[in-house]
Amino acid sequence: MVLHMLPIHHIENFLKFTPQPLQEIVFELRNIIIAVAPDAAEVIRWGGLSYFHEGRGGIVSAGICQIGIEKDHIRLAFIHGAFLPDPHKLLKGTGKAKRHIEIASYETAPWEYLQDLITASAEFDPRSLKAMA
Repeated sequence: MVLHMLPIHHIENFLKFTPQPLQEIVFELRNIIIAVAPDAAEVIRWGGLSYFHEGRGGIVSAGICQIGIEKDHIRLAFIHGAFLPDPHKLLKGTGKAKRHIEIASYETAPWEYLQDLITASAEFDPRSLKAMA
């Protein structure tokens, strides 16, 4: 499948006012997404970078994750996060489905766990929930 990532200069421009340590987190998350979801589309929406399966639907219905830029951390959000395996209970949120994890530094980020979450989200099909209802 073809990856639909934005040109790097668009990302660099989007991040130009973001502190360098947070930019490093963003670029590492992008690397993980590229590795685990090669069919992902990347767009700048809602003040962050959103990733979704373009062939399955839109940003919400086929959402993989969103990288949000906060003042002192990166917020990695999953629109269907309540349905993802979270054995370490790191996902936060009280909404019906959306969950997020805050990443304050590259060094303390649980990279393997984040890769597992992104992989699970990329493999999750929200249409499967209708079959359970």
